[in-house]
Amino acid sequence: MSILQKTKQSSEEVLNPYQIVQTQIETAAKILGLDRGIIDILKKPMRVLSVNFPVKMDDGSIRVFEGFRSQHNDAIGPTKGGIRFHPDVTMDEVKALSMWMSFKCGVVSLPYGGGKGGVICDPHAFSKAELERISRGFMEAIADFIGPEKDIPAPDVYTNPQIMGWMMDTYSRITRAFNPGVITGKPLIIGGSKGRNEATARGCVYTIKEALKEAGKQMKGATVAIQGFGNAGRIAAELLAEQGCKIVAVSDSKGALYQPQGLDLAVVTQLKDSSTIMNYDARYHLQQAEEILELDVDILVPAALENVITLKNAENVKARIVAEAANGPTTPEADKILFQKGILVIPDILANAGGVTVSYFEWVQNLMNYYWSEEEVNQKLCEVMVRSYNEVSALAKQYDVDFRTSAYMISLKRIAEAMQARGWV
Repeated sequence: MSILQKTKQSSEEVLNPYQIVQTQIETAAKILGLDRGIIDILKKPMRVLSVNFPVKMDDGSIRVFEGFRSQHNDAIGPTKGGIRFHPDVTMDEVKALSMWMSFKCGVVSLPYGGGKGGVICDPHAFSKAELERISRGFMEAIADFIGPEKDIPAPDVYTNPQIMGWMMDTYSRITRAFNPGVITGKPLIIGGSKGRNEATARGCVYTIKEALKEAGKQMKGATVAIQGFGNAGRIAAELLAEQGCKIVAVSDSKGALYQPQGLDLAVVTQLKDSSTIMNYDARYHLQQAEEILELDVDILVPAALENVITLKNAENVKARIVAEAANGPTTPEADKILFQKGILVIPDILANAGGVTVSYFEWVQNLMNYYWSEEEVNQKLCEVMVRSYNEVSALAKQYDVDFRTSAYMISLKRIAEAMQARGWV
C-alpha cells in the first residue's frame, strides 16, 4: 500500500506521505533556524489540480478517470516531476511526492521546483489503445497548467517513454507547435535523452559506491538485496553486479527470492520479462516478501513504493547501507531507529535523484536542440551525484545528523534563499 492504514491487527504508526514530508521539513528547518513564514510556505504545495476526464473504452463505453497534478514551489525554477498511473494514487500522496521533488532538485542543485502527478487507474487492466486514450485525456485536462517554462512532467510508477510520447504529442497538438521540452523521459527519436532510462538506478549506484568508499569498503563482493524489481530495481541490480556486487535477494509484487551464494540475475530478469520471478528455483523463495528488508546484507535497496521500513520492522533491518531508490520508503520513526543502529540511509531525495538530473539534461538538450552522447550524459550525472553525496555527508558530520536531515538542510536553505531573493519573504 502507498499509504499506511490503521488496522485492528497492527500497531503501525499512522502516517501518510504528506504528513511525513512535513515532519521532515520541520526537523531540518529547526536546525537551520528558518523563519516560521518560510517553513509554512514550504509545508504546502502552492497549487494542486484535481481533474476528472472521460475516456472511451474499447467496448464503446465511457469511463471517467480522476487525476491530480501538484506543483510545490517554483522559487528556483519551473516545477518538475513524474506522472504515475496506479490504483492507489491519492491527492495527499501526489502532494507529498511533489514536495520530495523540490528537495530532490535542491540537493543536486537543479534549477527546478517539485511537481508530481497521478491518475487513479491500474494500467495493466487496459489495452494499449485504452492506455493511449487515458494518457492523452489526462494531458488534455492539465495542459493549461504545464509547459516547458512552467511545469515539466516525466515518467513515474507504471508510466514509460511511450506514454510520455503520447502526452508530448497531445500537448504539441494543443499548442500547435512541436514542444519536446514539455515532458522528459520521452523516446529518443522525439527528443529523449540517452541514458535517461537507466539514470535513476545509475545515480543510486554512484551514491552507493561513494558510501562504500567512505566506509573503506569495496564494491566487489558486497551483498545486495533489492526490494522492488521494476525498472529502477532491476537496472540497479545489473549495474551493481557489473561492479562486482553479489545480488543475493530480489522481490516484486508476487514474492521474494533469496540465494545467499548469489542469484542468477540473467535467469531472474528473463523470468520477470516472461512470467514471474517466482518461477525461480523454489528452494530460494522467501516465505514472506517483507523478509527481504530484514536480511543480513551489506546493501539494501528499497525500490518499490512508500512506507516499507517502519516502526514494525526497523529494529530488524541488518543492512549496513540502505539506498532508497524508491520515494519515501522509510518513515520518520524508522529513520531514528536506523540512525541509532549506525545504519547509513542514503535518502531518496539524494539516492534516486539521478532520474530528475538526467531529465534536466534532457530538457536542456530540448531547449538547445543539441544532443549529447550517452558517455557525456553519464559523466555529467556522475559528477552531480558524487558532488552531492559528498556535500550531504560533510554536512551530516558537521551537525551530527543523519543523511536525510542533512540533505533537507541543503535543499531548504537553497529554496529559502531563492524566496528571499525574489521578495516572497
